[in-house]
Amino acid sequence: MILYLLFTAFIGLAILLLCLYLRNPYVWKDLSFAVTLIQIALRMNKIKKQKPFYSILECFLEKVARQQPHKKFIVFEESSYTYSQADKESNRVARALSTHAGLKEGDTVALFMGNEPHYVWIWLALVKLGCTASLLNNNIRSKSLLHCFSCCEAKVLVAGADLQAAVEEVLPALKQQGIRVFILTEDCSVEGIESLCDKIQQASDQPLSPQLSANIDIKSPALYIFTSGTSGLPKAAIVSHEKLWMTSFVLSLVGVRSDDIIYIYLPLYHGGGFLMGLCGAIEKGITVVLRRKFSASQFWNDCRKYNVTIIQYIGEIMRYLCNTPKRDNDRDHKVRLALGNGIRADTWAEFLQRFGDIHICECYGSTEGNIGFINYVGKIGAVGKEHFIHKMRYPYALIRYDPEKEEPVKDSRGFCIRVPRGETGLLVSKIGERTPFSGYAKNEQQTEKKRLRNVFVKGDLYFNSGDLLKIDNEGFVFFQDRVGDTFRHWKPMKGCQNMDFDSKATYQHVQNFLPSYARPRFIRIQDTMAMTGTFKQIKVTLAEEGFNPTIIRDPLFYLENNKGYVPMTPEIFDSISDGRMSL
Repeated sequence: MILYLLFTAFIGLAILLLCLYLRNPYVWKDLSFAVTLIQIALRMNKIKKQKPFYSILECFLEKVARQQPHKKFIVFEESSYTYSQADKESNRVARALSTHAGLKEGDTVALFMGNEPHYVWIWLALVKLGCTASLLNNNIRSKSLLHCFSCCEAKVLVAGADLQAAVEEVLPALKQQGIRVFILTEDCSVEGIESLCDKIQQASDQPLSPQLSANIDIKSPALYIFTSGTSGLPKAAIVSHEKLWMTSFVLSLVGVRSDDIIYIYLPLYHGGGFLMGLCGAIEKGITVVLRRKFSASQFWNDCRKYNVTIIQYIGEIMRYLCNTPKRDNDRDHKVRLALGNGIRADTWAEFLQRFGDIHICECYGSTEGNIGFINYVGKIGAVGKEHFIHKMRYPYALIRYDPEKEEPVKDSRGFCIRVPRGETGLLVSKIGERTPFSGYAKNEQQTEKKRLRNVFVKGDLYFNSGDLLKIDNEGFVFFQDRVGDTFRHWKPMKGCQNMDFDSKATYQHVQNFLPSYARPRFIRIQDTMAMTGTFKQIKVTLAEEGFNPTIIRDPLFYLENNKGYVPMTPEIFDSISDGRMSL
């Protein structure tokens, strides 16, 4: 009788599970994701309550002291450093900066350098001193560089040896502001720039007192990470220690194991490379293979050489890899998981077909935002998947948006309107204790622009992502567009009409004010801009027309090899279109 009851119960459970699967083929992955979410939530609650404050540094020091001191932490070119060696190197840096720069708890230090081990040592050193690191994009120059200093009020600048010329360009202004400048060389003869490597070598590698950062807590700023600045000057997103922890857990959410090896070629000034990559690696205790910059031709060779199992990507990186010449050993690697954002559906399918069974986890989020999604299922084209536990902890909604008026649509009571499944809407996320929005340093105007008040009820407060998304009937999230970003252009200044275009002066202007990636490759001169009935500029037509000189009768100019703007010709257009000339 007992065996019969057990058999019946087993059959009933099997039928129930089959029904669940037929209704939701992703039920097992949903359950696995739920378990991980709960584990992370419990760990985060413990971290918040822990006294003294348990930072990502303490997580690192635990691995140094007890768990894995001799495990490889950083592999860079032909050198490698264990967790213990990294700790000692950062101790030297901390003592050198404390002694020679007079750093103390609460100070901000700007890092202006490319990917190299010193980047990691300096950041760890700053955390040990209770300082905040400001991660400067090493492509910015001149006015943009000085603007970033004014955002974060850094007292010290540490620059890579290869960026000395860029530092010298703004040195008079830095001197005027009383900023101490150090460069990663053995010596420096330039007045106002001090060498740092010699001072590091002379310093002790003994541990520092935890009292140096005793007043830092989970709400304290850990980093300043700058927005790209493609539509204006960069903004310094404030990353608290809480945000740093939450982002570092992404690797756990996508199934990274303690024996994995992650390949970080994304710049460490970028949130993906630093927060998810480096900090995530520390949280999991894994090995980081660090590369100076992305190389499509060397990518898979590196993966094979260093036994890489986890890769990151952003934007068009995956397409660049697909565009490399096909090789017989394209599938000869140990990479099992790719994590990032910005892969197109066609590239996604092509990448899998060519390079093998790699689980691609497309993510959605922003450095300053308080909401993110993960496509843990691997559905091609989706940037995430809804999950009831995730939504319970991080409330969000898609609301109706008027692209012509560039504002949310309101109902008769003045509140926003939720869009139904399958319809595009503006993503907003509730700001609260579990979902804080720290904003931008010294930029209350831009911070306030990201806050939406009285969204669904009077007095509520939401983060405005600025992104239009769509959620289908299965709960998959799809990115649709960036609000106001379909086509970027410069508005003409009063008095500029009927003037000749000065290509040299224009190039000098964009070179001074914009980083290399944000400089317009094409310029179109128009006497007037086409307007809608409500005086909004019509951008769609401009985007569709592109830069084809056989279609466009307005003067067109092309940025030739970063030398200057030259008139656009059919020959240049054909060279770009057929791939002989790359942008």
